[in-house]
Amino acid sequence: MNDKATQGWQGDIWLAGDHCLLLATLGKTDSHAHYAHQVLIGLGADVEVCLGEQRYSGQQVVIPSQQPHAILSHGIPCLTLFAEPLAFDVADLAQVCEQAGNSPEQLAECLRQWPRRPLDPRLSKALKRIRALDERALPAYELASTAALSISQLERLFSGTLELSVRRLVLWQRLRVALQLAMGGASLTEAALLAGFADSAHFTRSVRRQFGMPPGTALRRLRLRTFG
Repeated sequence: MNDKATQGWQGDIWLAGDHCLLLATLGKTDSHAHYAHQVLIGLGADVEVCLGEQRYSGQQVVIPSQQPHAILSHGIPCLTLFAEPLAFDVADLAQVCEQAGNSPEQLAECLRQWPRRPLDPRLSKALKRIRALDERALPAYELASTAALSISQLERLFSGTLELSVRRLVLWQRLRVALQLAMGGASLTEAALLAGFADSAHFTRSVRRQFGMPPGTALRRLRLRTFG
């Protein structure tokens, strides 16, 4: 991917515990897939996305968790929502976005009030531990112990609920931490190490797989914001 194709990513980003909002002009991406559900809302123009082998265009495009996709639009103002499947059903997200309109503040408020998916208490304990991770490794046995499960039981619980491995969910959380640190002023290397990646190269590869672009492109024109 050349630099010209991705320089459209410019705007503001808000991070919450189980979702993220992005108000920015879109840039093209390579094909990628990530854990979060994603909703793209074009502001004044349709958004064009390739989902698998099919192209879709519209004011609102919903991309389910782990669905391979590439963003084809460039330079279009867009409100984007990333929402964790453990918290939100993909079928609810279009309704949430419809209620909120095109305002990130209203969408943030609707998401704050929207009821979360009921979870197995053991899964909730494991998720709480994952969200509290730091630069240290989080062995599967430690996470299983937190949830009072065996490792095999923990994996079955995650795969049955999310069709996702524990390892990939931990990676998603490390990416969130690293991206937030980088937008807060840390270098990419510092952010990667503080979030628990082996090195900046590992972080870069992970961002490319999850978002279809390198971290420098994804972050250099985005401003981290807070509501209120």
